[in-house]
Amino acid sequence: MFEVAELGRKVSKADYEKQLPGLRAGLLEAQLELKAAGVPVILVFSGADGAGKSETVQRLHEWLDPRGLETNAFGPPSDEERERPAYWRFWRTLPARGRIGMYLTSWYTGLLVQRAYGRCRSADLDRELSRVAFFEQMLVSDGALLLKFWLHLSKKGQKKRLRTLSEDKETSWRVSPLEWKHYKLYGRFIKASEQVVRRTDTAGAPWFLVEAEDEQYRELMVGRVLLDAMRRRLAGDGSPAVAAPRPSKDSAAAPLPLPKASASVLDHVDLDRRLPDPEYKKKLLKLQRRLHELARAAAEKNVSSVAVFEGWDAAGKGGGIRRLTDAMDPRLYRVIPIAAPTDEEKSQHYLWRFWRHLPRAGRVTIYDRSWYGRVLVERVEGFASEAEWMRAYLEINDFEEQLVEAGTVLTKFWIHISFEEQLKRFESRRDVPYKRHKITAEDWRNREKWGEYYGAVNDMVVRTSTRHAPWTLVAGNDKKLARIHILETFCRRLERAL
Repeated sequence: MFEVAELGRKVSKADYEKQLPGLRAGLLEAQLELKAAGVPVILVFSGADGAGKSETVQRLHEWLDPRGLETNAFGPPSDEERERPAYWRFWRTLPARGRIGMYLTSWYTGLLVQRAYGRCRSADLDRELSRVAFFEQMLVSDGALLLKFWLHLSKKGQKKRLRTLSEDKETSWRVSPLEWKHYKLYGRFIKASEQVVRRTDTAGAPWFLVEAEDEQYRELMVGRVLLDAMRRRLAGDGSPAVAAPRPSKDSAAAPLPLPKASASVLDHVDLDRRLPDPEYKKKLLKLQRRLHELARAAAEKNVSSVAVFEGWDAAGKGGGIRRLTDAMDPRLYRVIPIAAPTDEEKSQHYLWRFWRHLPRAGRVTIYDRSWYGRVLVERVEGFASEAEWMRAYLEINDFEEQLVEAGTVLTKFWIHISFEEQLKRFESRRDVPYKRHKITAEDWRNREKWGEYYGAVNDMVVRTSTRHAPWTLVAGNDKKLARIHILETFCRRLERAL
């Protein structure tokens, strides 16, 4: 497939200088308009060693307003990065809306090297590329303009480029023994590269093959493709491609809506059970002692945990969280309360603010409300479109699968109470002065939509209770029973992982 990038295309210096002013003016104008429109732009550069990736990115820094640019390059993972899922390092660097993020190395780099060195099978690479395609589709569906440039050199051209750089004292430092080693593995890299490009060339995130033998041709081609894509987006054309590429079978289409359920999973939660006070105190002490020991053991063995607390307003999420944290060394955990997103968080994909708080190895992160807000409050209150919250089920399942694959112990609680019990708790909060801060006008408004939330919770549990991340439905009418259930479940999951 790379033959089309080995045709010897060139641009004369005169033509280059003639075309450049108009191109630069157009790029700057489009950049400012996309900034005003709040469109994030993601540019991925890959290809042969010596093909001019860094030079091309440097040229874009000259042509565009550098105040709106971010350039990222990744080496071997740091200790901090190794302690989290692999995509954590990429999520942290995604450009905010209105900015341009350029990736000299990306989520493709490690996969290509692993395959070229024979450290993974073709089927393993395909599986990882499916995740890459899903990741990119999430970003595109959220409004990002994502372009991927493959700068290609023939084997002969690569050898010539590396030799030229090596023999010049001014540029010899840019060629390391690793580049020459990759040159010797050229055939393997090309084979792996073809697999990568074919499996991830989608309508929303297309690859553009750019012949890189001639520096001036390479720069103009990248600039033209970028300008054309930005103008298409500004004109309302959803496709970033110059010519629409074939769609991939891995594109992340939203699932079909569930039919309205005649019965909900919440109907089977026994809210009449009670736990006598003496038994509660005895179990609480025993379980907290057990959790203290397990948390210390997890810290020593670098096993991280994430606990998600969702439930009705006044269901007892705070009380359940406190019974967990009371048993742990405060140096080992963080509680992340989730409220309405800040301006910074609104400028990113909705999952970004949850990725950034993932715990280091051996630590615990507790989310007081979570990413499920997309399919609950944002769905019911109309803050997310149907397409957005329908896509979110797949996006959330993929996110949680990555957590578990990385060794994180993930526990999800929905604390369920009855409509009548919620009213009692609301009235208690309203009438007791030191509890009054817990009740807001928004809580009363949410209560008026109980039926809509009830259906949304059912869909959430059905679609996101998976083998690797099951939901625990907690009967919350009796707070003591709920707290013991939460402690027992968390301890059991942690103990199993250890």
